[in-house]
Amino acid sequence: MTARRFFVGGNWKMNGNKESLGELITMLNTASLHDETEVVCGAPSIYLDYARSNLDPKIGVAAQNCYKVAKGAFTGEISPAMIKDCGVDWVILGHSERRHVFGESDELIGQKVAHALESGLGVIACIGEKLEEREAGTTEEVVFAQTKVIADNVSDWGKVVLAYEPVWAIGTGKTATPEQAQEVHEKLRVWIRGNISEAVADSVRILYGGSVTGANCKELAGQADVDGFLGPDTALPSRISNHLSLTNGGSWRLMIPQREK
Repeated sequence: MTARRFFVGGNWKMNGNKESLGELITMLNTASLHDETEVVCGAPSIYLDYARSNLDPKIGVAAQNCYKVAKGAFTGEISPAMIKDCGVDWVILGHSERRHVFGESDELIGQKVAHALESGLGVIACIGEKLEEREAGTTEEVVFAQTKVIADNVSDWGKVVLAYEPVWAIGTGKTATPEQAQEVHEKLRVWIRGNISEAVADSVRILYGGSVTGANCKELAGQADVDGFLGPDTALPSRISNHLSLTNGGSWRLMIPQREK
């Protein structure tokens, strides 16, 4: 089985300006990043070109959303073709804020995944349960259902990364324990093995994305089925304060910024 390359995504959300982003980009460009760790930054759409033009080429850039068609009368949307025209290779789809703040359905997310992949983008596909779903004991049901809709629309698993983000742990300071994260990741990989293929189960990277901190990142990274992180909403400020040194088959460093006050 080929080793899965560790992946760290920083979702900057709707934060930052050119000054603060410039500081962050400079910090990332001068950070010591392990060659075996893939780092991708999710920039606001208006700053995609700025981020791609200024970040070191070894650091990837992701859009935080896209629409399901290439062009048309869809005010406020951006297409995979536009994202690629900025030199950007990734898009985050299905994030809990898109699902629960903007009301995106599983069906729409699946359609977006299909079109993004057809257009040549890599997809960071997000899944995860709300607090009431976890308390009701339906975590697996919810996560598997979300994953199935995504899987039904995947044409190339080599360009997909899954991100398990328990909604109750995003930006709340609450975090699933390493054991809780591993349990869901392991069960998800078993589901993939049974419903997609052995090869995809062995190769697809499953990230954890619920309030990762300097205090818990090493233990989370040490779990067998946790293949990286999608950064929480501490992901973007004018002032960078957390310098995390992580180990995953070798030491590497990543700068995690704090939200602007």
